[in-house]
Amino acid sequence: MIHLYLPADAAQKAAGKRRLTMTAVETAAAGTVIEGPTEIPFASAVKVWAKIGLLSFGGPAGQVALMHQELVEERKWIDEERFLHALNYCMLLPGPEATQLAAYIGWLMHRTRGGVVAGVLFVLPGFVAILALSMLYAGFRQLAPVAAIFFGLKAAVLALVVEAVIRIGKRALKNRLMVMVAAVAFIALFAFAVPFPFVVLSAAIFGLVGSRLYPKAFPGPNPLKVGGAHETVIDHMAATGQLAHTKPSTGRALRVLAVSLLLWGTPLVALALTLGPQSVYVQEGVFFSQAAVVTFGGAYAVLAYIAQQAVETYGWLQPGEMLDGLGLAETTPGPLIMVVQFVGFLGAYRNPGELPPMLAGVFGSIVTVWVTFAPCFLWIFFGAPYIEALRGNRTLHAALSAITAAVVGVILNLSIWFGVHVVFARVVEQSYGPLQLSVPELGSIDLAAAALAALAMLAMLRFKLGLPKTLAASAALGATWKLLIAS
Repeated sequence: MIHLYLPADAAQKAAGKRRLTMTAVETAAAGTVIEGPTEIPFASAVKVWAKIGLLSFGGPAGQVALMHQELVEERKWIDEERFLHALNYCMLLPGPEATQLAAYIGWLMHRTRGGVVAGVLFVLPGFVAILALSMLYAGFRQLAPVAAIFFGLKAAVLALVVEAVIRIGKRALKNRLMVMVAAVAFIALFAFAVPFPFVVLSAAIFGLVGSRLYPKAFPGPNPLKVGGAHETVIDHMAATGQLAHTKPSTGRALRVLAVSLLLWGTPLVALALTLGPQSVYVQEGVFFSQAAVVTFGGAYAVLAYIAQQAVETYGWLQPGEMLDGLGLAETTPGPLIMVVQFVGFLGAYRNPGELPPMLAGVFGSIVTVWVTFAPCFLWIFFGAPYIEALRGNRTLHAALSAITAAVVGVILNLSIWFGVHVVFARVVEQSYGPLQLSVPELGSIDLAAAALAALAMLAMLRFKLGLPKTLAASAALGATWKLLIAS
């Protein structure tokens, strides 16, 4: 008889009242009686998703690492293999992979309502933060205390990203071949500016072909153990038949497609009929809907395209303001693609029509975020059942494993890009034949930022200081330096 215990959260421990339901289930396939929690209480999941949303700093690297720590390591709700399988699928999709990963796992645990709650709570804190900061930027962009706090937060985020690269790399790079894939992906992106979709596609083809030619180098997926010890609650749920919603269904897929497209497009049609196609809200809705289906590789990959269109075509931003928006997105919780909310706010703020500028900016933010994230739920609810059904496919597993390894190189490249822009005030893009490098001007180094980033890394990597404490300490130190010492 195997006993499974899901660690209670702090509130459960303090109250001592709420307990997980324990049931005895006879598993016919194994002839074994398994006693343990057969589901994850929805209320407990909501609390965890809210926590993840509030602490999801550091871009996709830090966000995926945070989810891994909360869901795989601490609570053991989902196993390593299933987590990486879901991550691989999300990396193939346009849009923010961390948001889609949250929606995927939420759907896996609690069906559609779980996916919606997980995805919304992952985005909501960042939406509120970016909205408030966009209003401050539009009306009080020279506010010294805000700039001082951001200075400290950037250093902490850099430490978080470095820690995430180390953690994810240890789990994804299981042999020398996977290390080689990660290295090639990094060099292709860092030195040759190869487009992200091409890197992912090449890794997938490498895995598909390599698994046929050298099967020993691509271990197959671990089969789900129906009887015996279940290390995670999801495994137990699968063994006891509680994941029936993960089975593919053509009828369900068509319903999901119809409902998702209706929710995505109806607001745009209503705006166009009410305000006319030339309204800034309609223009933002159409433009960011288009961007939502081509944002492979996250915010960094599509940043140049959005900046060019927003500045040159629509006139929503001034040159250089996109980097200010990216700085806001990098130092607030949520996906980095939230930078589009900043663009949507300024576009409407500067073209308010009959509305007050601030109210117009708020409305522009809502429209932009809606059309950016509505497709994320479509990709998950439509495709996830088919991806789950292929978990045991050895060839697909090899392709996704190669993609995971390549993603380590992608995240490392983003980490270096971010680090250079945090520590150096001036960075120049230079070409050396086929090489495309971001070269910092050594004389522009910010010693205070470098020192603060080093302290944050020491706190997280050496002394294992938690993310909230590191962020708070870095913000306090940064504000102290900017407001009291440097001035």
